[in-house]
Amino acid sequence: MDTREFRRHAHEFVDWMADYLESVERYPVRAQVKPGGIAGQLPASPPERGEPMEQIFADFKSIVLPGITHWQHPSFFAYFPANSSPPSLLAEMLTATLGAQCMLWQTSPAATEMETRMLDWLRQMIGLPEGFTGVIQDSASSAILCAILTARERATAGRANEDGVSGRSTVYCSDQTHSATEKDAKIAGIGKNNVRKIPVDERFAMRADALDAALAEDTQAGATPICVVASLGTTGVGAMDPLGAIGEVCRRRGVWLHVDAAWAGSALILPEHRHLLDGIEHVDSFVFNPHKWLFTNFDCSAHYVRDPDALIRTFEILPAFLKTREKGHVIDYRDWSVQLGRRFRALKLWFVIRSYGVARLREMVAAHIDMARELEGWIRAAPDFELMAPRALSLVNLRYHPEGVDEPAALDALNERLLEAVNDTGRTYLTQNRVRGRYAIRVAIGQTYTERRHVEAAWRIIRDTARGL
Repeated sequence: MDTREFRRHAHEFVDWMADYLESVERYPVRAQVKPGGIAGQLPASPPERGEPMEQIFADFKSIVLPGITHWQHPSFFAYFPANSSPPSLLAEMLTATLGAQCMLWQTSPAATEMETRMLDWLRQMIGLPEGFTGVIQDSASSAILCAILTARERATAGRANEDGVSGRSTVYCSDQTHSATEKDAKIAGIGKNNVRKIPVDERFAMRADALDAALAEDTQAGATPICVVASLGTTGVGAMDPLGAIGEVCRRRGVWLHVDAAWAGSALILPEHRHLLDGIEHVDSFVFNPHKWLFTNFDCSAHYVRDPDALIRTFEILPAFLKTREKGHVIDYRDWSVQLGRRFRALKLWFVIRSYGVARLREMVAAHIDMARELEGWIRAAPDFELMAPRALSLVNLRYHPEGVDEPAALDALNERLLEAVNDTGRTYLTQNRVRGRYAIRVAIGQTYTERRHVEAAWRIIRDTARGL
């Protein structure tokens, strides 16, 4: 394909992209295909000769699109959002065109220096104090892994990296914390069985007294506690762990404290939610995902550390081909994470923040929280529905509880049927949860284009479908 042909197809694709954003509501939110339905339309062997782009694009529309769950649909309320925006898309087009591999300062100085500045912009926007230095990871899961590995090296004075893991180390989180902590403990050689799940209080937040007791018990048994992963906005119910109380325990016992604020961290751009950072002076590392709720498309995870040298010591390795004359005078972000290769992710942050401005970003996040608050009120007013957990920012857990159906297993089965029926309509998309062992329907509001009417329509679908079961 020469540049003339590329230009023609690129204009066609951009027109399609703009049409898609304008008309995404005409698609079912969740893909309505059966397993194997897409693979069955793809040839078992690659083509021997090239095919025209017109045919490839036509197949994209006829084969691929029916198998896409539309995360940018305004009625997407499942999981957490992975929201995007036009400025972010434009930046990604430029990033893909440049095709830069930004592992070293020398391999693209603009990428490195922009990442440093954008992470400091974000630090200011969410109210993190000075003293935190940022890097963009691909996900919060990777940031947790980095935290556990760095904590492991601090606890072993670097021996684990040199000689391998020996002895029993332990990691701590609440029983509400994202499963990434367990997965990362496996990868780090700590072991899933050495992740201690700490009990929570009535609002699902980690109990600092129970954490202190677990640390004491494990130390007495000969284990080495290395890391606590606290959460601001757990995946299930959006619980907020008390950083102050937990941080005091970690400080006293010499344990690394990492904060996973992957979703809820974006809400910190609103000053009224900055109280969630009380105790941040005790925190060693912190992560939140602009690709969840700050209108920057996946992937873009902002990871902050107090001691970047500890992070670098954990990951740095210097073969001859990576040596440059600038070493020691610039940041080489390939030393700040697991992967060597790095994308130019900071460009889309630059586009988004400049295009919207902080004030408009605040308004958009606040609007999502207001929509969830109104949904909470509708649920409270419905005699046959109930909240399963306190609303957390823009996250709501509910269930259908009609009169005469009180047996727990029957209620679980009824709500599972309800969720499946709602999602099968294709008009909205929700996910399930377990709250204190009971089945719940989980509504996460935060898609870029979601308006009150979409939330109201989703509630109407839930209510009408339930009463028609």
